[in-house]
Amino acid sequence: MVTLIDTAPEARPRHPEKANRPDTEVLRKPDWIRVKAPGSKVYNETREIVRENNLVTVCEEAGCPNIGECWSKKHATMMIMGEVCTRACAFCNVRTGLPDALDPQEPENVANAVEKLGLNHVVITSVDRDDLPDGGAQHFADVIKAIRARCPGTTIEILTPDFLRKEGALEVVVAAKPDVFNHNLETVPSKYLKVRPGARYFHSIRLLQRVKELDPQMFTKSGIMVGLGEERNEVLQLMDDLRSADVDFLTIGQYLQPTRKHHEIVRFVTPEEFKGFETTAFAKGFLMVSSSPLTRSSHHAGEDFERLRAARQSRVGAA
Repeated sequence: MVTLIDTAPEARPRHPEKANRPDTEVLRKPDWIRVKAPGSKVYNETREIVRENNLVTVCEEAGCPNIGECWSKKHATMMIMGEVCTRACAFCNVRTGLPDALDPQEPENVANAVEKLGLNHVVITSVDRDDLPDGGAQHFADVIKAIRARCPGTTIEILTPDFLRKEGALEVVVAAKPDVFNHNLETVPSKYLKVRPGARYFHSIRLLQRVKELDPQMFTKSGIMVGLGEERNEVLQLMDDLRSADVDFLTIGQYLQPTRKHHEIVRFVTPEEFKGFETTAFAKGFLMVSSSPLTRSSHHAGEDFERLRAARQSRVGAA
């Protein structure tokens, strides 16, 4: 989930694979989308810690609109395995290409940053690494292990790629025991060919279902963007598909296109519609729902995790 990023004319093109696509109209953002520019003292401290440990964050690479708020609380989402993705999704602002080799020091660097930031809850995500035999599964596990060793009290949420055609990869990640396993569907199935062509909708559903089969106590989470041209009934069916996989937590946010070469915004979904999605999702049985124009997978993740745990305890107690 991304927002508009301006690149300097002299800079190397960020998305050469999209260069020949026709320009799309960039709609003027409504008032409810606007956020304050980052720049507080704590924001700068967070940026320094990230730089000192040679880390990449999805906050920067995806141009998240909430970066000012989150970094001012020292809440940074680490993006492991580099800043180059092997896929070229039409919505995404992360670079596409052939990534570099994995950095063997990255797990310790991430753990060091988590300790310095004083995080009680950390979100770790990654680019797609279709070039690796296991899609980067062991690297995820190594990062989780390093954080556990350095910061045993920190809860860990991972946002993974789909590990498509990577047999055994998911099992490696689940065995590392993250507290939350997140994999985003991103959009409804009818939009996959245009929006997320390298992925398969029902593979992603099955991935989330398999997590619960491997560890029924692990929290699972998924998220989508709206405003890409989906119909309301498609979103409701997606909710049912996720509940059939026993997913606990659903996030829904507004799609914001990074450049004119990316998928266009078909419309801005109103705050009232987001509230309606939230009400419906809770009624369908999700333990936790975050649905608003600025909702992103890792936004308020720590607070939401506490609510998620409380919701499960409440449901178990009522059973």
